[in-house]
This record gives sequence, structure tokens and C-alpha cells, in this order.
Amino acid sequence: MKAIVCPEYGPLSNLEYRDMPDPTPGPDEIVLRSEAIGLNYPDGLLVQGLYQMKPETPFVPGMEAGGIVETVGANVSHLKPGDRAVVMLTNGGYAEKVLAPGSRAFPIPDSMDFADACALMCAWGTSHHALKQRAELQPGETLLVLGAAGSTGLAAISIGKAMGARVIAVASSEAKQQACLEAGADIALPYDGLREALKQHAPGGVDVAFDPVGGTAFDVAARAMARNGRLLVIGFASGEIPKLPVNLVLLKEYALVGVFWGAFVAKEPDVYAANNRELFAWHAQGRIKTRIDEQRPLSDAAAALQRILDRGAIGKTILTP
Repeated sequence: MKAIVCPEYGPLSNLEYRDMPDPTPGPDEIVLRSEAIGLNYPDGLLVQGLYQMKPETPFVPGMEAGGIVETVGANVSHLKPGDRAVVMLTNGGYAEKVLAPGSRAFPIPDSMDFADACALMCAWGTSHHALKQRAELQPGETLLVLGAAGSTGLAAISIGKAMGARVIAVASSEAKQQACLEAGADIALPYDGLREALKQHAPGGVDVAFDPVGGTAFDVAARAMARNGRLLVIGFASGEIPKLPVNLVLLKEYALVGVFWGAFVAKEPDVYAANNRELFAWHAQGRIKTRIDEQRPLSDAAAALQRILDRGAIGKTILTP
């Protein structure tokens, strides 16, 4: 099979498109023949050695793939060869055939596109966990979404609306702001003048702030929180890890809440599986809708990742073998 291999940590240009042995499943594993492979912002950090995890090199990056089950291990009973499925991985997804734990493989209906199934895994899974378990978002609350035109941001908009929130989205260009409105945001704002705009559109403060950006945007959100609000730390796409004046937390009586989706998946697998079922049901009901930004061949992985790191993508990027 063909796969994208990270031979050593470094620039994305180090990634190699090369032959790899076909995988063979153990008793608790499956092999999936990929039809769609999802790209995520952390993938680009991982291959540069900038992510929390550092797998031994060489390795195949990639956390999600959708396709047709080719073989299953003896202990896997919920899937069989020929089934349509999507898998969630630590790495190994950028390949024509993917080896995955059976516990991280989920059947998908014929009505669901493989690209949509990939989108619902990491990006949507992160946003869903953030808003449901970490923020406990309530109907009628005001949700502020920073980095709102990225895959996790658009997911947060759609999920926030499905949960009954009023959503204020923040994005860097008019095209991205329009994408946020199309995803369901009630208001879309630029970063310029954001502090004053939030005073106008959320005079009582925001109940939940979803921040995958960090940097100066975090500083604005930290000052815009309502009493009993929850400021969610998702990531640092700006490249700057901010510092919080903790007197703001004291004076405004809000909570700073970390969101590490990988830890959630590992430590609460049953809750994670229930979240997946809810997302799939919402998708089938039309309550949420993914946005696929572009699809590229597997061999274009490095260029596609660079576009994501440069914050050029609006929605989900997919590789096709």
C-alpha cells in the first residue's frame, strides 16, 4: 500500500509518499481500506515535533479515516468485511489501508459520506466534548467562538446552535465570517475592534468562550466573560500561549477550563462512544452539517497540511487515496 511517512521530526517537506507493507489485524483490530482521510491541525504540529505526543519515528501520521472494512480480528464482533466504517486513531491514518483498534471503529450509515464521517471524528468530537462535558452549555446561553472558520470552530458553531445557544463567531476575513454565518452563527465579527464589538453584542458578557487560537484573542475573551462563565482552552493556533491575569477570574467569577480531547477519548471511552452516537444522530436528523473545504490526493498531504497551518482552510480538508 501507499502511505505518507514522517521519517524524522522536522518541516512538512520531510514527509514521504512511499510503499509500506499491508497491515494485518490482531484479534482486537480491523483493517480499513480508506476512501477518505481527515487532516487536522495537530497533525501538522505532530510531524514537526511540536505536539504534546512524540511517537517514535518513522511513523504514519493521521487520526481518522473512513472507508470499507477489509479484515477483522477474531474478537471484533460489531463489524465485518464489507461494512462501511470510520476509525479514530493515535496515528496511522495517512494510508491506503489503516490498522485500527476495533474499539475505535464505528459503523456508518449508507447515507453518510466518508468525508463527513471523518469530519465528525476529531474536529467535531473535540468541539462536542468541549461544549457538552467541559462547558455544560445550556440553551439560551451566549457562546463566543474564536478561530470560527477552522474545522473545530465551524463545528462549535453548528453544535452550539444544536444545543440552543446564541453564537457569536470571530474570524479573520469577510469570506470566513460569511462561512460562519452559513454554519449558523447569529453574529460574525472580525478580530479588529473585537473588544468593543463584544461590549455591544454581549453587554452582559459571554457565558462560554471557545478558544482554539490563544494569543491576543484569548486576552479579549478573558475580559468579556460573564459571571459563572466558562472559558475553554482548546489550543494555540496563533502560536502564542497566553498568560491569564487570574484576578479577572476572581473578580468576574468565571472558570478557566482545559479541553484535551485525546485524554478524554482514552480515559472515558464509553462517554466518547455516546458522544459519537449523538453526533451521528444529529447529522442524520440534519441538526448539524459539516463543511468540506477541499479534497486532495493522499500524495498532497504536506501541501494540504501547510494550508491548514497557515489558516487558509475554511472547514475540513480530506485526502483521498
